[in-house]
Amino acid sequence: MALSRILHSRWFSFAFVLILLGTFWLTGQPVSAQDAGDAPGQAPEPNIIIHIVKSAGVVFGPLLLLVSIALVALIVILFMDLKMAAAIPPGFVDAFTDTVNKRQFKQAFDMAKADNSILARVLTAGMSRLQYGLEDARDMAENTLESIKSDKEQKNNYTAVIGTLGPMLGLVGTVFGMILSFIELGRGTTPNPARLADGISHALVVTLLGIALSVPAIFFNAFFRNRITRITMETNHIADDLLTQMYHNSKKTGGLPSATTMPPAPPAPTK
Repeated sequence: MALSRILHSRWFSFAFVLILLGTFWLTGQPVSAQDAGDAPGQAPEPNIIIHIVKSAGVVFGPLLLLVSIALVALIVILFMDLKMAAAIPPGFVDAFTDTVNKRQFKQAFDMAKADNSILARVLTAGMSRLQYGLEDARDMAENTLESIKSDKEQKNNYTAVIGTLGPMLGLVGTVFGMILSFIELGRGTTPNPARLADGISHALVVTLLGIALSVPAIFFNAFFRNRITRITMETNHIADDLLTQMYHNSKKTGGLPSATTMPPAPPAPTK
């Protein structure tokens, strides 16, 4: 269901159009009759995609492909995790507020515990300490939110690593290709233009692929970083309001019964 929404999203459509345009541009390079067949014995111009694949080689080609697959997987995972509807489900706040206003605190806790959203997890942690006071509940909720935020940031950091790794791989390919070219020049005889061009082409192609890999990685790193900050702020504000509302509603009924209404506090972590 979530994957289906991604496939129909505006970002996916925009990226798909860019890929199509790039493919048409790469494969649609016109070759004039004079370049292709007027000169006797001249080979036709190779397809640019086939040329890129051959120039990438059996080392840098599969390596860049694996890194690209990892980047796509990270983008999909983060996109699904960091949707606003997944962090703060529509209708959850109203249903939770209505349950609290009816003084049904145990039902409110069960509702939050059964939901896997970020807001529900923060509320569940805060309500587990609400019987010890509002400030204690707020601290527990903030600590849980910081833990969730750190987990999302750690995943997003890998996109930054790929954004830095792409040009580095391209640089390695550039140096390797230039070494091949200088080896051809250093033979002492008239250099073979085909071998010389092959080394230079190898260097340029791997550099191109490395830069092309880093561009979306850098973009999505900034995009997800801003999304994490926005979700964290909104979740913190909503959770604080709901915990405050639940605490004051409990005071009107004489407090929160720790044995029946609220769950026991979690044990302190041991080293």
